[in-house]
Amino acid sequence: MHNNKSKIIIAFFTVIVFLFGIYIGRTSTNIDYTLSLNENLPVSRNDFDIFWNVWRFVEENYAERDNLNKQAMIYGAISGLIKSLDDPYSIFFEPKDSQRFQEDVSGKFEGIGAEIGIRDEILTVIAPLKNTPAEKAGLKAGDKILKIGDTITNELTIDEAVNLIRGPGGTMIILTIMSDGTANNRDVSIMRDTINIPIVDLNYITKNNLKIAHFSLYHFTATASQEFGNKANEIIKNKADAVILDLRNNPGGFLEVANELASYFLEKDAIIAIEDFGNKKQEYRSLGINILGNLPMVILVNQGSASASEIMAGALRDNKNIKLIGETTFGKGSVQELQEFSGGASVKLTIAKWLTPKGISIKDEGLKPDIEIKLTDDDLKNNKDTQLNKAVETLSEMIKKN
Repeated sequence: MHNNKSKIIIAFFTVIVFLFGIYIGRTSTNIDYTLSLNENLPVSRNDFDIFWNVWRFVEENYAERDNLNKQAMIYGAISGLIKSLDDPYSIFFEPKDSQRFQEDVSGKFEGIGAEIGIRDEILTVIAPLKNTPAEKAGLKAGDKILKIGDTITNELTIDEAVNLIRGPGGTMIILTIMSDGTANNRDVSIMRDTINIPIVDLNYITKNNLKIAHFSLYHFTATASQEFGNKANEIIKNKADAVILDLRNNPGGFLEVANELASYFLEKDAIIAIEDFGNKKQEYRSLGINILGNLPMVILVNQGSASASEIMAGALRDNKNIKLIGETTFGKGSVQELQEFSGGASVKLTIAKWLTPKGISIKDEGLKPDIEIKLTDDDLKNNKDTQLNKAVETLSEMIKKN
């Protein structure tokens, strides 16, 4: 899993911060490119004279030239190269940031517990995680982050925003937030803490003599497969009549995990996702576990459903006409590849877009629900889950008709 070259399908960096997304493990050796000054590197298409001329100009004329940090200059140049792509999901990581990336994949770190991305060129909350400081402070999917402390966010990259928001447990961060449907900004003070990513939760709802499994999946982490499998077997053992798969505020995770979990509902070799590289396509297919495939089912989604959760929801709708209930999903439709380099630096680069089994791209558009139900502020204040209620009602009607 944690090899040197991985594919990622995720829009975001989390404020917790997850800097990972959906991965496909791939065996490869570390690329032995040394990120250091070397004027003898081969040049095939571009003339780097201006780069070396500027480099020498700085070396010879900068007021504090005796204190130049050559390695920092090189990393800055590489970072500028990646930023020139104007793609918020392509990032260069210096060794310290690359190490943090790997630590975040473990699923335990310090921060506020929310995932952020850039939507319409505005830093936006994708999903606050369950039982985290962000959720307790009232952050919601779709909230716009205008300031982090005293720093205006309109020109920040995701990684720069992450660095500002993340910090040791027990320290405070103030975010200036604008929520949808409100005219005024508000300052939200959040105490950072150690974050443990929640994975799954299973409860049962009784309605009209039906036992409905409310199966919540919060993230597609490396440990999700085992936990999901245990709960799936519990659903069968307890003879549930139907399943509500709740993917709300699920920001994504490992692609191979999404592929495996979707396989609990699909026959072998059903297409789960398609990678489109422009000149070729690659299909990801069901493993055929399918122990939940015969149960009536609906899926709950919202603005915080992104990446792997969109892949799973799209796969189940395209293959089995399973209804989506809630709100339009985030719309993360690109694929990134993580490449490590010697010295500890790494680059996360967008290499493709992904499509649903029917060949539909959800980039920027998201998955539109079959039944749209929006949670109002009054619903939230009164702890009323109208989306879940609609899911229960829909399943009851489906079973009654059949």
